[in-house]
Amino acid sequence: MSAPSLARGTRKPASPLRVALLWGLGLVLAVIAAIVSILAVAGTQGPDQPVHAYLDALQAGDGGRALGALHAQVPSGSAALLNGAPLRDSMSRIRDLNVGTAQSAGNGRETVPVTFTSGGKSYRSDFLVEQTGSDWLFFPRWSIVPGQLPTLQASVVNSARATINGAAVNMPSGRNSFPVFYPGSYVGSLPGEYFAAAPVTTVVPQRTSQESLSLDTKATPALTTAINAKAKDFLDQCAKTASSQQRLQPDCPFSYSTDNRIVDGTIAWSITQYPSASVTPFSGQWTVSPLSGKARLTARQIDLFTGQVSQLNIETDFIFRVDLSVSGTTITMTPVIG
Repeated sequence: MSAPSLARGTRKPASPLRVALLWGLGLVLAVIAAIVSILAVAGTQGPDQPVHAYLDALQAGDGGRALGALHAQVPSGSAALLNGAPLRDSMSRIRDLNVGTAQSAGNGRETVPVTFTSGGKSYRSDFLVEQTGSDWLFFPRWSIVPGQLPTLQASVVNSARATINGAAVNMPSGRNSFPVFYPGSYVGSLPGEYFAAAPVTTVVPQRTSQESLSLDTKATPALTTAINAKAKDFLDQCAKTASSQQRLQPDCPFSYSTDNRIVDGTIAWSITQYPSASVTPFSGQWTVSPLSGKARLTARQIDLFTGQVSQLNIETDFIFRVDLSVSGTTITMTPVIG
């Protein structure tokens, strides 16, 4: 009788050697995984890590996250530039941003340099970091040393508003202070139909920076063109009225005196040179420099001593002032005669 065969599907038990090899392989894989995890933690916990986190928040326009990474106090002033679009805009002109190698600053602290360019110029920001604990028992955790945000001082001529980094901001009495993040580029301007200030840019590279934006508001060509047109209308009407009333000394900026007798019905006034307005700021208001021009008088005159009749044709200079008022799109110009 032959020996009974093994039942189909029955497996032989693993040998001790095979079990040992499997356990050894599992242990090696676990060690490799642990090493990879440790290296990953080590790669994200260097002195420059909080600086990277801070810069990432700035580029995202996340002011809350940036302030948390910086651990900074916010000085008094308008918070209009600390979040969202204005913050993202402050980084839009920052180029070649590079976080350098940390350098010892003593007392367990390190200085992390950040270099960048803006507007074709090179800048550097320094971030002081310190150890605030450890991860996995032996990896140091780093944090930016707390400080205070820098402040951007802005001013604008004859305006209670302005635009900085695309945001409309209030400028009480033409001035305001804005806490800002660094590094950052800040552009101020004043758009307007009749009064405007050209864009001015300043870069804030350091926490200790003391930067300013001074906006020089000026009258736009649209305003001076409107004033010139109103002055022309006024003078043309004045010359027409003076001619119709046959007056040598009308209620106008121009006049003429003579000892001769003027023949009635021959007086004719015309404007030969119209003023060109210049608008300047003064004591918080806008003033128009005295307007000057030339007027021509033609008439027939009789010499009282000889009785000779002659043609009078004379060009006379004139000058006058105007009071200016601008409200929205309404321009009011009041001539001041006498």
